Amino acid sequence: MDKRPTKLTRQMGLLALTATGVCSMLGASINVVPFMIQRNVPGIGPYVLPAFAFAAIPALFAAFAYAILASAMPRAGGSYIYASRGLNPYLGFVASFSQWFGLSIVIGVIAYVTIPFIRDVTLGLGWDRLSTALEVGWIRVCLALSLIWTFVWINIKGAKSYERALLPMMFLMFALGAIVIVAGFSFDSNDFLMALKTKEGRDFSPTTSIDFDWRIFLSAAALLFSSFIGFDSIAQAGGEAKNPTKSLPKAILIAILGVGVFYFLFAAAVYHTVPWSFVAQEALVKDITAPGLLSYVLPASLGVTILIGAAIALINDLPAMLLSVSRLMFAWAKDGIFPEMISKIHPKRHTPHYALIAAGLMASVGVLGSHFAGDFFLGIDIMVTSMMVNFLLMCITLLTIGSRNPELTQEIKIIKNRKTQLFIGAVGTMLLLAFLGIHTYKDLTSNVSDWYFHSTPIWLIVMGLASVLFAYKWQQHKNKGVDISKRFKKLPKE
Repeated sequence: MDKRPTKLTRQMGLLALTATGVCSMLGASINVVPFMIQRNVPGIGPYVLPAFAFAAIPALFAAFAYAILASAMPRAGGSYIYASRGLNPYLGFVASFSQWFGLSIVIGVIAYVTIPFIRDVTLGLGWDRLSTALEVGWIRVCLALSLIWTFVWINIKGAKSYERALLPMMFLMFALGAIVIVAGFSFDSNDFLMALKTKEGRDFSPTTSIDFDWRIFLSAAALLFSSFIGFDSIAQAGGEAKNPTKSLPKAILIAILGVGVFYFLFAAAVYHTVPWSFVAQEALVKDITAPGLLSYVLPASLGVTILIGAAIALINDLPAMLLSVSRLMFAWAKDGIFPEMISKIHPKRHTPHYALIAAGLMASVGVLGSHFAGDFFLGIDIMVTSMMVNFLLMCITLLTIGSRNPELTQEIKIIKNRKTQLFIGAVGTMLLLAFLGIHTYKDLTSNVSDWYFHSTPIWLIVMGLASVLFAYKWQQHKNKGVDISKRFKKLPKE
């Protein structure tokens, strides 16, 4: 009988890794954020697309930092491993803990907000009784929980099962999203205004321009930066990547560049047809989406089709994000900072099944919280703060790894020139500090009913809990005589 310990197996190729990043990045953001930003950042007007392009700059520097570090440390729990080995174990854990917390809750939020998109699809198909049923609270909660646990099971079944679920949905999402791009550039604002007059009897006079304001522009860019978070999920799968020193960096860069171009074309297409001033006016009185805005000029069948695309884009987030948060917990457990059981691997399927079950439980809390609290966006804001901090730490790690861990620095396989690495790390650090400052200021000065609707203090509380847990586990290691310095200089065994 084979007595070798069960471990993760390297079965994920470049396509599956890229899809993991793409599907973590494309979801609610592409259909909602470029348009609802007119409410969240009043006065951004026609400058949404330039703000998005500007937001891509720090994201690209963070992506290069991730890619460089991934080439040297291809292990599960990527961002935690990079920072704990190249910067500081404590900073690596607390930052990845808040990332894990934010992502876990957001998985539940995404599952919960997917149901109204499905409801709108059924409504467009004329299935009125079904659409009415989908508005019932307990049915919505049960369906959201079913989505989460379906993808938990798919993840547990292994890499092949994960790929079979993820890849078709990704290709379908791009195909249906392409309809939005083609339709948006096929019509223009005159077509939209005529359709608005025909369907609703409304006359609308678009505003041609407004004054540019740097403060508004930077606030919008900080918010649109959230569109790029998600590519780090590729790094979390580092323990299962084939030829990881090459495939991980390639997948990270392909994902962020591909999603950036697709996102820009998608938003540009909608704004090509729908005047920005109409979007701004509508956003003040109701929640708006790309399918809803284009429905004025599209036939009913195409309107339903792009609604299906929006629903698939949301659902597609779930398997990739579950993989990401489960691998973080797995990496902590391997380092002895989380319960050892979480690091156990299924003997036949070679997946961290206990970590995936724990991820499903946390996501279920997100569903219930969304239902009973009625506030979806707090969890998303916490995630944005967490990811900005995480990206910042990756750039700082690129600066410090040379002195902190020379051995692992020698393992870097791409962009080996140390001066170039330091340039990427320094510029990325400065840009991300600025974006984090803007995001934090906007959060703390926002008008909310209670203090706990600000994401920053909630994030600090989560960081405090992580600090207590880390200190407890650190002391346990010391009491057992573990050579902590040595443990956190080397990569975990595969």
